[in-house]
Amino acid sequence: MNSAPRFDPFPPQSQRDILSQSARKALRRAARAEEAGAAPISGSIDILRDAGLMLEDGATAPLRTAHAQMQIGAANLSVGRLWEGHVNALRLIRLYGSVAQAERAKQVIRQGGLLGVWGADAGNPARFEKGVLKGEKIFASGLGTVTHALVSLNSGPEVQLALIDVTDPARGDASQWDMLGMRATASGSYDFSGLPLEDDALIGAPGDYLKEPHFVGGVWRIAALQAGAAAGLIDAAASTLRDMDRLEAEAQLSRLMQVLMRIWAGMALVERAALADADDHAEETLVSTSIAARIYTEEVALDAIKAVEQSLGLRHFTGTSETGRMARDLSVYLRQAARDAFLQRAARHALSSDQTVWGVFG
Repeated sequence: MNSAPRFDPFPPQSQRDILSQSARKALRRAARAEEAGAAPISGSIDILRDAGLMLEDGATAPLRTAHAQMQIGAANLSVGRLWEGHVNALRLIRLYGSVAQAERAKQVIRQGGLLGVWGADAGNPARFEKGVLKGEKIFASGLGTVTHALVSLNSGPEVQLALIDVTDPARGDASQWDMLGMRATASGSYDFSGLPLEDDALIGAPGDYLKEPHFVGGVWRIAALQAGAAAGLIDAAASTLRDMDRLEAEAQLSRLMQVLMRIWAGMALVERAALADADDHAEETLVSTSIAARIYTEEVALDAIKAVEQSLGLRHFTGTSETGRMARDLSVYLRQAARDAFLQRAARHALSSDQTVWGVFG
């Protein structure tokens, strides 16, 4: 008897291996020198460029993007952070910009450019008046590497996006980025004061940036990086323990495997969130699923850090420890704003009726 083919939520393995093993190893090898400032992170971005990843927007092939982010996050989280900003910027330009603006962004990328999204304001927020920019952005990731930033101007509900060339080194200041982790991202401040703003630099209408489901609904990309980085940390710890001939201890196997199983579950939830907007679901359903992936992978990543610390002991905290560097990066990356508000928003939707409590897709 013939039957319909079974739906397989996981693609063939060949479709998941977006980056070659040699590319992943190269990203991992470069991470320490990039953290120390001894090598530019642009070299690792070129690895992604060679792999054909620079025109990804997270919407054309969301599952492919999610798998790539997991692989990059496992190898080099700082590179993953910059690439996620690039993907987000291209997505927003294609969503809200004109055809000509999207084509311009594509040409920038093909000429070796890297996009970013700079949204954080401090005491002197970025804004424009009469065609001239004023103010600055903080936590501007990729100073010296990002060539064109999608900047939020005139903060508030009518925030306006603009794509701006940010290659002037005199305007960037990475010295303010003194975090213990994610140092290679060079996420400092950038002063826009006095720059002219042409009308064709404005992307979309005021308020477009905050529209759902593409604002909070896009945090599954962050979740993908978190899940990948947690898996990479467990992998590095297991490798260290094998070299020490300590992995076969039952306590070690149990401790690390329990976390790894939850990481796999988090990856499946990320895939679900990434594919959500391909189906006809309510906006808040898409947002809640993305939030769930973001929060769950944060929790399991924190457990991964704890498990690795317990498994390796003081060796994990040495200055040359690979797991120590990876854990520092992951700890900083996990600290996203408004976590509690996100959780409450997802809960109000998922628990709102007996039609959603067993899964926000029904």
